[in-house]
Amino acid sequence: MRLRSLLYVPAHVDRFVARAHERGADAVILDLEDSVPEAEKDAARASLATAAPHVAQSGVTVFVRVNATDRLEADVRAAMAAGTDGVMLPKAVRADSIDRLPDGDFAVIAVVESADGLLAAREVAAHPRVIALCLGGEDFATDTGAVPDPDVLRLPKLLLHYAAKAEGKISLGLLRSVAQFDDPADLAAAAAEASKFGFDGATCIHPKVVDVLNTAFTPSAEQIAHARRIVAAAETAAAEGRGALMLDGEFIDAPVVARHRAILARGNAATGTPKSTSL
Repeated sequence: MRLRSLLYVPAHVDRFVARAHERGADAVILDLEDSVPEAEKDAARASLATAAPHVAQSGVTVFVRVNATDRLEADVRAAMAAGTDGVMLPKAVRADSIDRLPDGDFAVIAVVESADGLLAAREVAAHPRVIALCLGGEDFATDTGAVPDPDVLRLPKLLLHYAAKAEGKISLGLLRSVAQFDDPADLAAAAAEASKFGFDGATCIHPKVVDVLNTAFTPSAEQIAHARRIVAAAETAAAEGRGALMLDGEFIDAPVVARHRAILARGNAATGTPKSTSL
């Protein structure tokens, strides 16, 4: 599953839902949690029956961010009934956070939002229903008495990233808060940095961020061309009985080849990505 960009959309706001499928995001997260006032949560849940099929019409992957409260079971069941691809579960702490979800064939993006959850991140990542991890930076900072600036969030986001990778799961996030998006150059730099560290994508709360994320988490034409040269040279070397080679002054061995094969795979996955429209 390709998840370079995941756009949060409040499920109860019809005008946002109406165009969500046009924004170019790999996934839309219909939100029942933080962006929905308590008085509107029942209506937001009920709206999934029409909102989810509408958003999915262009082939966009659809998740629902549920409430990790006494609303949880009803939220998940409504998401399943609406035919969504999965749920985003806030406040994931240990495997039992996932076990308490209703049975069903749906994927889970686990959101870690506490020190307790971070220290058990690999256990969460290892759960068979979990496909991805991300850190809820604002809530994590609140839980730990910190300020959600890049210096504070960098280490916990990297630790969560490595927990996801250790279990072969998708890692989502920038090494800062997703709430900061007013500086386009800074945002692009942050997305490029996350991609360099191996993150697969990130969530966003505004459509104008989608293209930035899609670009950052898609290999460039230059990267793909370089990867093709390395893989081709390695295949030639292997056919000649050599396990390593030099190419343009770069030492090429098995880990380097594997990394560049992964670049080609990501590039292939990005083929045919829809472009977002203007706001």
